[in-house]
Amino acid sequence: MAPSPLTRRQLLLGGTALLGTAGLAGCAGSATDPTLQFWHLLSGGDGTRMSGLIDRLNARGSGYRLKPTVLAWGAPYYTKLAMASAGGRAPDVAIMHASRVAGYAPGGLLDNWDRGELESRGVDASTFPERIWKKGFSGGNLFSVALDAHPFILMYNTDIAEKAGVLGSDGQLAEITSPEQFLETAKAIGGVAKGNPVSYGYLGDGAQMWRMFYTFYRQQGATMTLTPGRKAEYDEEAAVKSLAFMQQILDGKIAAKGGDYGTAVAEFSTGKSGMLFTGVWELPTMEAAKLPFDAQPIPTLFGTPAAYADSHAFVLPRQANADPVRRKATYDFVADILKISYDWAMAGHIPAYLPVTTTPKYAKLLPQAHYAGAAKIINYDPEAWFTGSGSNFQGYFAQYVQGVLLGGDDPAAGFRGFINRVNTLLGQPNPVDKGR
Repeated sequence: MAPSPLTRRQLLLGGTALLGTAGLAGCAGSATDPTLQFWHLLSGGDGTRMSGLIDRLNARGSGYRLKPTVLAWGAPYYTKLAMASAGGRAPDVAIMHASRVAGYAPGGLLDNWDRGELESRGVDASTFPERIWKKGFSGGNLFSVALDAHPFILMYNTDIAEKAGVLGSDGQLAEITSPEQFLETAKAIGGVAKGNPVSYGYLGDGAQMWRMFYTFYRQQGATMTLTPGRKAEYDEEAAVKSLAFMQQILDGKIAAKGGDYGTAVAEFSTGKSGMLFTGVWELPTMEAAKLPFDAQPIPTLFGTPAAYADSHAFVLPRQANADPVRRKATYDFVADILKISYDWAMAGHIPAYLPVTTTPKYAKLLPQAHYAGAAKIINYDPEAWFTGSGSNFQGYFAQYVQGVLLGGDDPAAGFRGFINRVNTLLGQPNPVDKGR
């Protein structure tokens, strides 16, 4: 994940997006040391961390070698992956957002994982938080194995919070259990902070709007079911309540009425604001700024603990003739990288592999350990072929909701406009299915 998926993620490492599909297809090494073609979309700090893990596995003689290819985040990546899979000339293994699997697995673009092979390597349901493990399934088969969870969280400046008197006896932000209490806490912080009490950027960024909205929507116990050929099922009252509360936050006094993502991150990282709504991927940014800060899951303001999130997950893109030696090595690779994913936590993400996050070593890793509990309350996008990170779904949300947040438009009207767009998509076939 990244601070602004439509900007930083588009950076490429080494210009590899210019390579053709044929040149990126599986290219085996020797029978005893196969070379695995590994595609991913991780750039910036995430890409650096992944490169380090790959170098570590290659250096230790794991019985395989990894040859990574990095492609542009979003539509370019998913389009190339679909084309490679449809042609049966895909890489041995790739990373997808777990929220995107629903659009690929039913169309036959992914091979399912052999659970027995994973179990023999110490990877099974008992080694993952329940919600993360279950997300990997489609139609009864396991199609993705998560490396992490990267939820929407709340960061806060500990110095400002202490001066405002909103820290508990444990030195962490005192529990907040209602919208009213959150606004009171923000106002207390406002009496100390040099800038806005809260930083939250959203202009032109549908992902940011959706992350906060869906968090508060799910905290009300509300669900959203998107079934092809049928109208969307949703809770309009909960949706309106969520948007109305977001309007309260964006009143120009609690948070800037019209800030973008970069401005919000800069405001918090320079010590001007007291709290920041963001993703775990901004942890390295705040550490680099040497900011006195901590982090926690989004406070439960509407009764039900919930947080929007996604996961980077390993998938097996369909191959016309999968090489059994490389396939076996792929299972080894995934199990190996999960077991060393403590290093992945340095990027801010919550490792999905419980034998990593349940260790005393991880418990001492701060502030990561303070928000690790979010892995138990995460909520992915509602499943549909058009939803998920890097899709147009969250952009459609922005088209109808930005005016609600920026101009004070009617929340009900804005949300209904979004649902009308969703219903149109539900009446259309998955392009992946149509092309097969």
